[in-house]
Amino acid sequence: MSQFFLQVYQVVQQIPQGRVTSYGAIAKYLGHPQSARMVGYAMNAAHSYPEVPAHRVVNRNGLLTGKHHFPGSKLMQQLLENEGISVKQDQVVDFNTVFWDPNTGLPPFEIEV
Repeated sequence: MSQFFLQVYQVVQQIPQGRVTSYGAIAKYLGHPQSARMVGYAMNAAHSYPEVPAHRVVNRNGLLTGKHHFPGSKLMQQLLENEGISVKQDQVVDFNTVFWDPNTGLPPFEIEV
């Protein structure tokens, strides 16, 4: 597994229950603002790591774009709803209210050289 994926998983594990963040917000936090797609690839591979709450990562508009990586067509939505997050037509309702930004919610990320 790549170092980048491990870093993504560490950030995702910090997302509070009942909150979501975006691929881009994670990429920006890790110092790679153009790597949202790579964060998506990491989330796709996260199914092997049950301690990583991948269901809490959505796109910048609150859409459940990663839902097809979960077993069944509604599991991602069900996991979010179990945490009190409303989802309608594959989109988080009140996205701005439940959005958690790692850039303000975590200490600054230190890139190892």
